[in-house]
Amino acid sequence: MSVAEAHGETLEQALASTYAANPTLNSQRAVTRATDEYVPIALAGYRPQVTGSASIGTQWAEVRYNAGSGSANYRYKADPSTLAITISQSVYDGLKTASSVRGAEFQVRGQRELLRNTEQLVLLDGVTAYMNVLQNAALLDLQKQNVAALREELRAARDRFSVGEVTRTDVAQAEASVASAESELASETANLNTANATFFQVIGQQPKNLAPGRPADHLLPASMDAAVDSGLAHHPAILASQFAVDQQVSNVKVAEAALSPTLSMKGQSGVQYNYYDDGVPIERGTSASATLDLTIPIYQGGSEYANIRKSKELLGQSRNEVEVKRQQVRANVVQYWGALRAARDAITSAQVSVAANEIALRGVREEWRVGQRTTIDVLNAQTSLFNARSSLVTAERDRVVASYSLLAAVGQLNARELGLKVALYNPQVHYNQVRDAWIGVRTP
Repeated sequence: MSVAEAHGETLEQALASTYAANPTLNSQRAVTRATDEYVPIALAGYRPQVTGSASIGTQWAEVRYNAGSGSANYRYKADPSTLAITISQSVYDGLKTASSVRGAEFQVRGQRELLRNTEQLVLLDGVTAYMNVLQNAALLDLQKQNVAALREELRAARDRFSVGEVTRTDVAQAEASVASAESELASETANLNTANATFFQVIGQQPKNLAPGRPADHLLPASMDAAVDSGLAHHPAILASQFAVDQQVSNVKVAEAALSPTLSMKGQSGVQYNYYDDGVPIERGTSASATLDLTIPIYQGGSEYANIRKSKELLGQSRNEVEVKRQQVRANVVQYWGALRAARDAITSAQVSVAANEIALRGVREEWRVGQRTTIDVLNAQTSLFNARSSLVTAERDRVVASYSLLAAVGQLNARELGLKVALYNPQVHYNQVRDAWIGVRTP
């Protein structure tokens, strides 16, 4: 049984389930939503800050004074209380807030590319898990057929041994082949169980009657050079690293703002009450103030200079990281382009090998019946046919996985390009909901 002989759930349906329910992908979406909040955090630097304060207490006092030759003592107890409200607004902060906002926006855009990259990796894991189940199921079926054929050869060898047509050696060789095949059958069963478990882990459901997986050749570039160019232009890992550079540029400007003067306005209004317990009337006082504060940093211990130098080094590191990602993408495209071509050639070779080994097995069996071949010749022919069929199954699996791996390498393995019938996740929606929010603790 080859990979193309199964029927039922399709690869596209499995990938749709993966896209909708995979916990790794959902976790990265939550990280993306959390990253959106860095923008309103940065925007808070433009907004006023309002604080309120209140105090209440008890005060005792004793006053002694002299009037001419006389003196008097005065004692009282008061319960003062105050209420105040303060509003402060930054006027100029060395462009720290503006740089922080730009940096946060670049961070959001970079995180979206990381989400796209995670989507690619998860969908590729889904393809691999799907094809591994098909492959292991086909190999298990082939191994069962192989065991049945070898047992038949063993039965025939024993029958011919009983009438003296073959020796005990022929029977022993058949028994050894059956034992080896049964061991491989147990191993293939374990491999299928492992593949089923991985399928459930990635896709979120148990595999049932999987249809053959089709390669994604129709979505691939026409040449390797075009594939390399597409990967360098569209791969999310490269784009994320480029946004990281932009973010680090903003971080340098934020650090440099520590050397700039700052200007802020502050307004305060308050009221104070005094309650006396000796019959004196209540006192009430109000106050209001407005100030414009200018702060000019002269020397702050040197930490601000260290932060600037650190930010510049991180900027250089992020620029180097862009080239690292570009080299990785280029290498992956070349690798998977070669793997896809190799898988196609392997399928053609395996098909020829299967056809030739089927003819050879039939011929060897006929010759064995008339005494022109030994039992070991038949066993070897049966093993060769099994190996050829197994190679065909593996090559079919490798072709599908290689095509999707190449699609991921060029940065195009996503639900939209695949046309999956599933609601697409749009990170822009959450960003628009929280960007200009001034208050609120509920998540959208």
